[in-house]
Amino acid sequence: MSGKKFGRRQILKIGSAAALSAIGSPAFASVKKETEEEVAGVPDLSGADNEICYLTALEMLALLRAKKISARELMQAHLQQIEKINSKVNAIITLVPENELLAQALAADEAFAKGKPTGALHGLPVAAKDLTETKGIRTTYGSPLWKDNIPTADSLLVSRQKKAGAIIIGKSNVPELGMGSQTFNPIFGKTLNPYDLTKTCGGSTGGGAVSLACGMVPLADGSDMGGSLRNPGSFCNVVGLRPSPGRVPAPAAKLAWGTLGVLGPMARTVADCALLLSVQAGPDSRSPISIMEDPAQFAKPLQRNFKGVRVAFVKDFGLPWEKEVKDAVDAQRKVFESLGCIVEVAEPDMTDANECFVNFRHWQYEAQYGEFLATDSDKLNEYTKWHITEARKLTGPYLSRLEIKRSNLFRRMQQFMEKYEFLVLPTSQVLPFDVNTPYPKNIESVQMETYLDWMKSSYYISIVGNPALSMPCAFSKNGLPIGLQIVGRFNKDWSVLQMGAAFEAATGVGKRRPVIHS
Repeated sequence: MSGKKFGRRQILKIGSAAALSAIGSPAFASVKKETEEEVAGVPDLSGADNEICYLTALEMLALLRAKKISARELMQAHLQQIEKINSKVNAIITLVPENELLAQALAADEAFAKGKPTGALHGLPVAAKDLTETKGIRTTYGSPLWKDNIPTADSLLVSRQKKAGAIIIGKSNVPELGMGSQTFNPIFGKTLNPYDLTKTCGGSTGGGAVSLACGMVPLADGSDMGGSLRNPGSFCNVVGLRPSPGRVPAPAAKLAWGTLGVLGPMARTVADCALLLSVQAGPDSRSPISIMEDPAQFAKPLQRNFKGVRVAFVKDFGLPWEKEVKDAVDAQRKVFESLGCIVEVAEPDMTDANECFVNFRHWQYEAQYGEFLATDSDKLNEYTKWHITEARKLTGPYLSRLEIKRSNLFRRMQQFMEKYEFLVLPTSQVLPFDVNTPYPKNIESVQMETYLDWMKSSYYISIVGNPALSMPCAFSKNGLPIGLQIVGRFNKDWSVLQMGAAFEAATGVGKRRPVIHS
């Protein structure tokens, strides 16, 4: 493609044909039809030529492999998009210098020329979350304690992405220490929702979600404890997967046996999300909870017949919901029925879910950051201090009783999922809210006592450890994204992705892009 200009329709046709011929997977059988019939589905955020930036990651890879575009041209297109858009949303907060990125892209092109691409992501720009260590790239965790931190080694997550040929373009913004599902911190400030710049993008993978929605990267990595891949996915109309604990190992984690926090992928489509997971996942002997399964399964075609599959739609979990959110998700029942599913209103008994999640979270954050309370209290936010203080009130006997409650909760959930293969509920209990509000103070007149309370629809799933996928589902009357959460059986991440792909194909909601005006 070097030296040529292509219009939107031509780029889409090339990307579609290349995806089918170069990758050769039936997973892309619908790509050609969609890209020819739904040209308007790739929007123009800024009035310039950004069509390439809104192709799927798989289409970009097909173009690269077919030598219809170079890695340098792909990188330049994304850098131009970042230059035009990022100042309006503040999603990418540390950008690798342009000359370094173009040098890496040139090396990728040379490898392509020799027929020796390094892996499944060869030549693709990827954003790394600012909670993830990146060698030579500032990693702050959104905290004044680490504002000048430059790691000397990559995390396993980043290392695997690089080994697959990805080019780490920079770091995406996070809440301070990743706490809360509202992305703001004292170093870089707020990240704005591209569908409404007055609203939050969610968090803690907020910068990653916005970068995807705005076409600044095709893929982004992230992490999720209480909803940090799912909530921003929901708020920004992209796809976020919370994998099963151990699916993506974290060998450097201070609590090696911990299951609350997981690492995972975020993308604009389910197939792209699965592609990134195929690179991130896989066993590592340094992680005792590593899942010993071949990650290549996630690179397979996603098609599946769902006739007769039983799906439970949550009644309410005993939680308050903004009516527009709950109604929008409940309306999707007909989509699952159209796929052949048997859909019923049912939910597991989530007694003790809140107590277990909140107190184990206290305990985990005290272990992680407790040492700084005495020495650097002025550099810790109120959330961190609260967790540490509450954790120090917990006794050994109480924690043992709490673990018994969690064990029973886990068993009730798994027994419920023997009857139903999937559980469906809204990702978030609320619509994206004012970006200047740290967290919602009430939902339908029910008071939220802490900064966590409004996220129960996500963290009730976290505490039992089942994989969960946030999917674009609908838009509010004011044009705000609403996400639907598909929960699968224990360790059945692949089936969750398959159901997500079927829902995505049936709805097409994820194609609606933001329009940001100057």
